[in-house]
Amino acid sequence: MPHPTAISPEHPPADVVCLGETMAVLSPPDDRPLADQSALRLSVGGAESNVACGLAALGHRAAWLSRVGDDAFGRRIRAELAARGVEVGGVAVDPAHPTGVYFKDPGPDATRPLYYRSGSAAAHMGPELAAAPELRGPRIVHVSGITAALSGSCAGLLEEIVVRRTPWDDAVRRPLISFDVNHRPALWTGRTADAAPALRDLARAADLVFVGRDEAEALWGTAHPDDIASLLAPAPLVVVKDAEHGATSYATGDVTFVPAPEIEVVEPVGAGDAFAAGYLSGVLTDLDEASRLRLGHLTAATALRSRDDIPDLSEALAPARR
Repeated sequence: MPHPTAISPEHPPADVVCLGETMAVLSPPDDRPLADQSALRLSVGGAESNVACGLAALGHRAAWLSRVGDDAFGRRIRAELAARGVEVGGVAVDPAHPTGVYFKDPGPDATRPLYYRSGSAAAHMGPELAAAPELRGPRIVHVSGITAALSGSCAGLLEEIVVRRTPWDDAVRRPLISFDVNHRPALWTGRTADAAPALRDLARAADLVFVGRDEAEALWGTAHPDDIASLLAPAPLVVVKDAEHGATSYATGDVTFVPAPEIEVVEPVGAGDAFAAGYLSGVLTDLDEASRLRLGHLTAATALRSRDDIPDLSEALAPARR
């Protein structure tokens, strides 16, 4: 596996490093079910790299840190993310394990993902990745609960980054740790009871938490945004997303709510990642809290109007700057 590029004056740190699995995505060209299709479109998708692509489209230096197989899917992922402006020099190529794949299966009410990622190269990430030089200098490190569900070694990696913060033991400046709960029940099959405490403890240890009101209710039986923020204390900044209703942030005693714009939804996949990219862009540009939430809604709306896992979020900036 190639050694990650070292951070140097010629290679300054990215603004944000996003760490997690990205997969090849095979999706139908229309809204008919997968079983009725004769051809599929190949693209790429992964929660954390979606955020990285969104941040790159919004004008920030974003890096993606992960592991892919030594196969055509892995090469496609690295090439496409690089073409979108994401730095991929820290991505390891694993000759022994494949790149994960998932299929989109449209239905009358929602698109169902079918995952083929067990034993993937990314599932073999472990605590040693916390020593990657890419993690030494960014302003933000973004991770999600998906990684915690992939394997025991991946859970150990998040423990090092989010809880112990070992990459920054001797650092003068520590990054803001951004954690998206991203509960995926299918990834916790056979250990469902482990998801709630594991994701709660990671969220409490983070600096910034993104969580959906519905997933908080499913995980912890906590449905009101105020109660969700209390449950996740002492996390200093919690953003609770409530679908078409809006989003509420809780920051050192201040509560800010911004309603979501009314739009016609084409597909919801990727909207949460787009929201995170918009909000984190607001953090990087020192926007006030209401403006961060508003930009998150605008980027999410762009994703909701597209079938792509990685829509171009730059168009969201025009109304955000009016």
